Amino acid sequence: MGLHFETRHSDSPWVDSVWTCTGEQVATMTSVAGTRLGLVFWRQDGRSYAAVTGPETRTGTAPVPEGATFTGIEFAVGSTLRMVPTAELVDGGVALPDTSHRTFRLDGARWETPGPDDAEALVGRMVRAGVLARDPFVADVLRGHRPAASQRTVERRFRAATGLTQGAVRQIERARTAAQLLAAGRPATDVAVKLDYFDEPHLARALRTYVGRTARQLREGAGGAIGLDVDQRLTS
Repeated sequence: MGLHFETRHSDSPWVDSVWTCTGEQVATMTSVAGTRLGLVFWRQDGRSYAAVTGPETRTGTAPVPEGATFTGIEFAVGSTLRMVPTAELVDGGVALPDTSHRTFRLDGARWETPGPDDAEALVGRMVRAGVLARDPFVADVLRGHRPAASQRTVERRFRAATGLTQGAVRQIERARTAAQLLAAGRPATDVAVKLDYFDEPHLARALRTYVGRTARQLREGAGGAIGLDVDQRLTS
């Protein structure tokens, strides 16, 4: 019983990862904080649905549609949709209307519903149509590049593109990485050192805030279904 993920990273500069998920006897899951804009498609009882998902700043509990199968696209940090500012999607999302097994409606146009192998092709069409944009400034800042601008300007532009502060993005990404390392069996002490947490209590607080699990729960696979591929089945 639980959620079963398959995740692959993408070579596209526009896409961070593509994932699929199925659930078995799961009614709710622990949602995990995330930094990225995304698209998610799912089928339940013969009907199809689609939604835009926004960054999430904290953990929580979310319903899981019974018997649903999901395909999701996580865009690179700093990606934006023309239809709505990313800041308006933080801790929320937008259900997309008129979704069928073959197509969905986004930004006034119809698009083919992708499978996990078609995600980059869909994103490429969105980019060419001007529906999806990305600010490379954000990636540069996250890599440690210092632009020729005041810190206030940098923070304002970063928040406009991501809906989050630089600090929030780094904290959330670090907690997600910690969760995956702990689930893979790494000791909490090693994880705290590797990811530059001050000590284990600081790591524990980050896990509570952003992941909704303790280090022991992650190691033991306890706590119920969680919206994160902690099994590390990552392919390229």
